[in-house]
Amino acid sequence: MNSSILLSSIIIILCIIVSKISVKVGVPSLLLFLVLGMVFGTDGILKIEFNDYKIAEELCTITLIFIMFYGGFGTNWKAAKPVAKQAFLLSFVGTFITSMITGLLCHYLLKLNFFESFLIGSVVGSTDAASVFSILRSRSLNLKDGLASLLELESGSNDPMSYMLTVIFLGLIGKTLTSPLAIAYMVFSQIVFALAVAAAVSFMAYNMLKRFRFPVNGLDTIFVLAVALLSYSLSSVIGGNGYLTVYVVGIVLGNTKIKNKVALVHFFDGVTGLMQMVLFFLLGLLSFPSRILGVAPTSIYVALFVTLAARPIAVFAILTPFKISLKKQILVMAAGLRGAASIVFAIFVIVNNNSISYDIFHVVFFLAIISVLLQGTLLPIIAKKLDLVDSDEDVLKTFNDYVDDSDMELIQVKIPPTHHWVGRPIMEIELPEESIIVTVERGDSTIIPHGKTVIEQGDVVILNAKKTKYYDISLREIHINYRHPWKDRQLKDLNLPKNNLIVMIKREGGTVIPRGNTTIKYKDIVLLRDV
Repeated sequence: MNSSILLSSIIIILCIIVSKISVKVGVPSLLLFLVLGMVFGTDGILKIEFNDYKIAEELCTITLIFIMFYGGFGTNWKAAKPVAKQAFLLSFVGTFITSMITGLLCHYLLKLNFFESFLIGSVVGSTDAASVFSILRSRSLNLKDGLASLLELESGSNDPMSYMLTVIFLGLIGKTLTSPLAIAYMVFSQIVFALAVAAAVSFMAYNMLKRFRFPVNGLDTIFVLAVALLSYSLSSVIGGNGYLTVYVVGIVLGNTKIKNKVALVHFFDGVTGLMQMVLFFLLGLLSFPSRILGVAPTSIYVALFVTLAARPIAVFAILTPFKISLKKQILVMAAGLRGAASIVFAIFVIVNNNSISYDIFHVVFFLAIISVLLQGTLLPIIAKKLDLVDSDEDVLKTFNDYVDDSDMELIQVKIPPTHHWVGRPIMEIELPEESIIVTVERGDSTIIPHGKTVIEQGDVVILNAKKTKYYDISLREIHINYRHPWKDRQLKDLNLPKNNLIVMIKREGGTVIPRGNTTIKYKDIVLLRDV
């Protein structure tokens, strides 16, 4: 037990070090996680034997749940909405076209079995969200005209279609789906049940987070973690597409106003990073590098089919009606990375059907290495060559976890008649350290201040001050409903304990700085400091 814990901790630390190295050498960190797993595996240096595909599938499914949930949770819908139609068409119709064309080419050019050809096309049909997100963020790939949002939304939402096609062709091979009606029902149940569960779970989770007061700090984070697992499992149990459900729930919760959202974002950012390490390392550990040479020609051919034929045809067919320029389409074509999701679906195939005539796991495994290495490395170069990188954009703004990296903030101070600044020039005012008055609003005019500028009553003074984070200060949010005893009462009448202070009130999208005569209203959110 202790040796397993020791080994796990060493692996995680090595993955963190490797991710730092990847930034410097320009190679995607996820690829290095794969290589690290291969080094530890049966054919590697440490010779750790791990060939249980069933356990691997279960572990990989759990990691994908969190990766897909956070893919939705971290999606900034406001930024993504203008390109949502194109992205979802690429996710579903585009994945279908890519899978079918790849299947046809595998059947007619590689002479694979008919249904098995379409099975491998389905497995590699989706782009990999983890790889795309990682490259966009780590390389600060600031793309023009919402292309980052398009790629983010597409890669985050196309795994469900790939998974559904994989299940269909597994059913056709295993003869569990024997009629068009059975296939139609499966497609219906996968989509409709998934969306129904997503709606129900989202409604429940949103209301719990908004109305329920968790007795201990941090339990809301554990609750959302459980919601992600519930979304997938409940949908799968009743015949829905669990991956689609968990992604939709992530989008809904990530784009609604819920308490402690910043803490949730940071928590899932860390969890998803860990899941990516575990997923890619585990896939590398499961592989046998000695078998890759035997499947390399097939992997290379399939990679060429997907990259140079299937993906370009799908992108061109879908984006051309939207009058998207050719160079933007070329970038979207180049961003079709295949990665962990495809390998996990290959494991799913092995677990559910042992009669496949080729080593689908290692075919897809090597294909993913080729894709992440070549496309992941070349994508930033292609974007620059096509002049689609915009220094005025910030790719992090397409994610909900974006936080402005400026360490300064503006503070507004309204000067009442009794304020001690009234009648004094700025040069005589003792301002807090690391702050400066940048603007004085006086009536309808704006004054650029200088040392001799005199502050008058009624002025609105704008200061620029350095942010400070007090990690030992916690604020409690109190939502005022129509039954709350504070509703319609002034602060001075609340008789709060001496160690309590109302520091801010959120009201109708704005902020109220509280005073003794401030009245608390229905739907206010009161931020309380208590010790």
